[in-house]
Amino acid sequence: MLPLLLLSAVALAIIVERFWALRRKAVLPPGLGAEVRAWAARGTLDPAHIESLRGTAPLGALLAAALDVRSRPREEIRERVEDVGRHVAFRMERYLNALGTIAAAGPLLGLFGTVVGMIQMFMGVMDHGVGDVNQLAGGIGKALVCAAAGMIVAIPALMFHRHFRARIDGYIVQMEHEAIALMDVIDPRNRRGVQVQAPVQG
Repeated sequence: MLPLLLLSAVALAIIVERFWALRRKAVLPPGLGAEVRAWAARGTLDPAHIESLRGTAPLGALLAAALDVRSRPREEIRERVEDVGRHVAFRMERYLNALGTIAAAGPLLGLFGTVVGMIQMFMGVMDHGVGDVNQLAGGIGKALVCAAAGMIVAIPALMFHRHFRARIDGYIVQMEHEAIALMDVIDPRNRRGVQVQAPVQG
């Protein structure tokens, strides 16, 4: 039972930490994408400004990566964004592998405790006979408690593991959308198109 209690404490700590770290306003601050696009359109960007943006949130880090190479071709900007996006996703998935391991190991540890308890009980029966039937039933009940405890630990861990995975996937899609919108603003071809546009004379 002690390993299961330790696993439940670790799982609870991970769940609380991930809930705090994966708050929407901490990952995708409201209005940040539009604000950065406005900066880029006005050309009011400098290294200190971009570095400050990089430290605001995962979305800020992704947009800052695009701004770092804004003067390069669009394909190079996309490659940089994808590279940084993988690092951002990895950081957001921090501790989720541990939570998934707990979800998988909980039932196995519970089953192991049950098997050990049953072995001890039947070894006692071999040495001392059946004795009191109520005591035998109590021993079986105590052994099965381990299996139940393992499931109690594993089921919430599995549910929250899936929940955080789905939340991160949703954040990644939205960050990709914001990055593409920023690339449309900083694309040199788009800027040239705006500059050379002139009324057609008849």
